[in-house]
Amino acid sequence: MGIYDYTLLDGKGNEVQMADYKGKVLLIVNTATGCGFTPHYKDLEEIYEKYHEQGFEIIDVPCNQFAGQAPESDEEIHEFCTLKYNTQFPQFKKSDVNGENAIELFKYLKSQKTFEGFGKGPKALAMGALLKKIDKDYKNNSEIKWNFTKFLVDRDGNVVARFEPTFDMKKVDEEVSKLI
Repeated sequence: MGIYDYTLLDGKGNEVQMADYKGKVLLIVNTATGCGFTPHYKDLEEIYEKYHEQGFEIIDVPCNQFAGQAPESDEEIHEFCTLKYNTQFPQFKKSDVNGENAIELFKYLKSQKTFEGFGKGPKALAMGALLKKIDKDYKNNSEIKWNFTKFLVDRDGNVVARFEPTFDMKKVDEEVSKLI
């Protein structure tokens, strides 16, 4: 199966076919409203505005699996994002991205791009220390480690990159621009 074979539920519970996004560059991200990385919404919106007219879409899947940082309803999450960060891209139904209840799209994404590390710097060190307490083997599995993990998909549906939440958003922008 490829990325276009999957479906998601939008924030109102309607089924959305990933095939609707054929030919577009996608950034698929699990998000949370109460996370230290929540300000990524600002950068995501800027990237969205910059490239949307050229065939770029953001697939925002809120997730409450990481320290309960997205406890709100789908409607409340949407309201938060639009009021605080002026997001124009849609938020999909809050979903699990790890474990037995993980949505199929994220199972697929993790099978295509595994965890490659948090990089360098204070945030990377902090994430590594946190993850050692949660999953001693975190470096050796493809599970989503935290909120705001991003997967970049090219126009042909290939998962070309995985960015952990510690990855510089300016570099995410650069990688998106290469596919536009």
